[in-house]
Amino acid sequence: MKYPLILSAMLLQVLAACAQNKIINPNDLKPKRPSESIVAAIINSEPTKTYLWPGAIPGETEAKHEPVLAANQSGNVRRTTNVTNPAILVFAPKAANNGYSVVVCPGGGYETLATDKEGSEIAKWFNKMGYTAFVLEYRTPNKRLGALQDLQRAMRVIKSDAARYKIDPEKVGVIGFSAGADMAAKLNSEYDVATYPAVDDKDKLSCKAAFSMIIYPGYLNDGPNKTLTPELAKLDANTSPTFVFQAADDGSGGSSVTYAAALQKAKVSVEFHLVPKGGHGYGMRAGNPAAEAWPVYAEAWLKTNVLSKAK
Repeated sequence: MKYPLILSAMLLQVLAACAQNKIINPNDLKPKRPSESIVAAIINSEPTKTYLWPGAIPGETEAKHEPVLAANQSGNVRRTTNVTNPAILVFAPKAANNGYSVVVCPGGGYETLATDKEGSEIAKWFNKMGYTAFVLEYRTPNKRLGALQDLQRAMRVIKSDAARYKIDPEKVGVIGFSAGADMAAKLNSEYDVATYPAVDDKDKLSCKAAFSMIIYPGYLNDGPNKTLTPELAKLDANTSPTFVFQAADDGSGGSSVTYAAALQKAKVSVEFHLVPKGGHGYGMRAGNPAAEAWPVYAEAWLKTNVLSKAK
């Protein structure tokens, strides 16, 4: 990050000298180190990216490359696809850090990732509350097992680097939207299932989330006759405290009803909100009643069921 600053400073020196018809002494153009405050401001203005898999990616046949923009960019939503090198984008809180963190799983029907509406915008909201947020770039399109592997691996990578991120490794939660909510629900049930061969010592860590937030999910009632999806069957008193939200006019609305009922039956700590209107895929942007409602409920739930439970 320091090189653009140095080059800009040198260029300003040259231009200033030319304007005053001065002869430039090369010794005067020695790079000057920018102040630590300037460097910190630049670093904190953009998220940093950490790739999850140091070598071969389990089950992936395509070469590693950066995500590409999806053809559909409608609705003022930035969508990416063709993710072959999964990563986390790290958003650190600019003010007080409460030691908690959350992995943000954008939705997109397992075809694309809504990287701003259900990614960076959510991360910045958590930052304001003191949480460090990690937006997950998981494999797409149509790689559901790969996506779950990426989420499990992300939890372990984050916990292993907890000191660097200034977070508590036992206080890493997850939030998902639409398909990302399906992933978060799967993690609730399959945190102790080895979905890929261990890569390094990081994989010795548990990928269990400290808390789980399921926002307008899909795919949770894909069992016979719209019953609970079989992969989600393992729910018990050890399942993470869970927050579930959906709008009744969402075509996937049955997912949350089925899942919340299963959590309640398993005696999991769960809070469920079903509001009348909002549709699907609204993120937290103003103008949609569901988008404006869930952050209020969620913040209150986090204060009561997560922060107040701190050991």
